[in-house]
Amino acid sequence: MGKGSKRVMKIMLLGIGLFLWAGISDAQSLQEVTYPISNFKDGKARFYEYKTADGMTIKYFILKSSDGVIRAAFDACDVCWPEGKGYQQKGDTMVCRNCGRRFASVKINVITGGCNPGALHRQVVGDRLLIKVKDILDGKKYFNFSKRG
Repeated sequence: MGKGSKRVMKIMLLGIGLFLWAGISDAQSLQEVTYPISNFKDGKARFYEYKTADGMTIKYFILKSSDGVIRAAFDACDVCWPEGKGYQQKGDTMVCRNCGRRFASVKINVITGGCNPGALHRQVVGDRLLIKVKDILDGKKYFNFSKRG
């Protein structure tokens, strides 16, 4: 880091997820959010929020699908996002709270577009699930309610 650079480490607990990110004030920051894989062993979807610097809240969920894969998606889709209702879990499916369409857990992050939950890139590293903040920020399009049609 150059002279005058200040490295800032922030730790915040939200629900049962542990958010860790590091920011460097005068350069693009390297940022990620991590969760212990053990948080998802029961197959129940966990819902999270990420607050952007400009005050927008991006919502997403993480679950372990019935095939054992940890999956993540935005709590919104290409079609129903303007309603801001998101999804709820019913058994092994995620159900759109707006239109009622059902999506099998094994298809989250596999089938995209339409009313499918917006895929959120994630990576398993050891016993942690990593999601890069830049990937979370890609979901801003689903939560900019000033653009509701």
